[in-house]
Amino acid sequence: MLLRRPLREAGATSTFYVLTAVAAFAFATCFTLNLVFQYRVVGLDPFQLVLVGTVLEATCFLFEVPTGIVADLHSRRVSVIIGFFLIGAGFALEGIVATFAAAIVGNIVWGIGYTFTSGALQAWITDEVGEESVGPVFTRETQIDLTFSIVGTLAAGALGLIGLRAPVIAAGVTLMLLAVGLWVVMPERHFHPTPRGDRETFGHMRDQFVSGLRIARSRQVVRVLLLVSLLVGLSSEVFDRLWRVRVLESFGMPAVFGGDEVVAFTVFALVGTFVSLVASLASGRWLPRRVVDANPGLPVALAALAQVVAVAGVALLGNLWLVLACVWLRGAAMAFSAPIESTWVNRNLDGDTRATVLSMNGQADAIGQVAGGPPLGALAARTTIPVALVVAAVVQAPSVIAFLRVRHATAPSSERRVTVE
Repeated sequence: MLLRRPLREAGATSTFYVLTAVAAFAFATCFTLNLVFQYRVVGLDPFQLVLVGTVLEATCFLFEVPTGIVADLHSRRVSVIIGFFLIGAGFALEGIVATFAAAIVGNIVWGIGYTFTSGALQAWITDEVGEESVGPVFTRETQIDLTFSIVGTLAAGALGLIGLRAPVIAAGVTLMLLAVGLWVVMPERHFHPTPRGDRETFGHMRDQFVSGLRIARSRQVVRVLLLVSLLVGLSSEVFDRLWRVRVLESFGMPAVFGGDEVVAFTVFALVGTFVSLVASLASGRWLPRRVVDANPGLPVALAALAQVVAVAGVALLGNLWLVLACVWLRGAAMAFSAPIESTWVNRNLDGDTRATVLSMNGQADAIGQVAGGPPLGALAARTTIPVALVVAAVVQAPSVIAFLRVRHATAPSSERRVTVE
């Protein structure tokens, strides 16, 4: 097959680092102003904005298994190359055509492309460098991703001054060129087809779901995790898609930015990235040692409360900077709770059920986004965006109570589990 062999093979680790840098740059370039582009240039209303995001989520959910077959049976390299090319093509289509139909089709195309890369990229580099050596590679990947995301955000601002289409199209072209470059140099020396029993299939997903329900019936903590993931999914899509529109409809851009929306939203994105990074570092280095062992539910409950307050604040406050502070607070709260929640979950689930519960957690979030996005988007279109955001905050509020009820059992550390009062 034409894609199976590189024309000029490069080192796996260096290829992975370059790929990470280019992809992070391109994604940041596209997404920094993408929703402003969809609102201002394409002219999408609140319902259409949310519907586009829902279509993307549904596409990723439905195509995860079929595209995974390519990576499992044929080639990780082929899957990654196809994936980045499709992502780029989807971006470019949306930017060039700039209609509602193009936004829908473009998001379907790039959603399918994302599922080609999901899992395949990590599996490829693990195969190439070995499980014992991949840890430092992933650490370096995170650093590269952050650095080039900032560069991409700045590039989006510069290109956006030319036109809001420009960063979307540039990102798409960049990713398609990345796919061509990977076809030329990306090595694959250690690929072995995944054994039949280990492959992701729809039957395997069904079995995971049934197993997860069985575990949830016997463990209250699993019910809490799944409930929270579902609630977050139900409420998050409308916020993620509409907070920028709320700002654009309700406030003028600050004079310090010359009233320019492109410059303003670029700065807003940079500040949000920095605040979330600080929050993530704070929780990762400090809280797990001091709080999580004593009461893991408390910090994540406080973070969930901060998210609910932030969403309500974006809906109700009448000052631009207070609204932005709420947007940044929500991002920081999510970054703050993520490492704590991950540590908590992995400590308190049996090894033989961990993968099933984590998989179901992701499925619950995706189902929530697909189920909650269109109704709240329609509510925003028929009433106002603040009304839809208040409803989203109310929907997520029970997650605070659920987390507050979580505590450690008094069992020995070797047998410790999380229970719910």
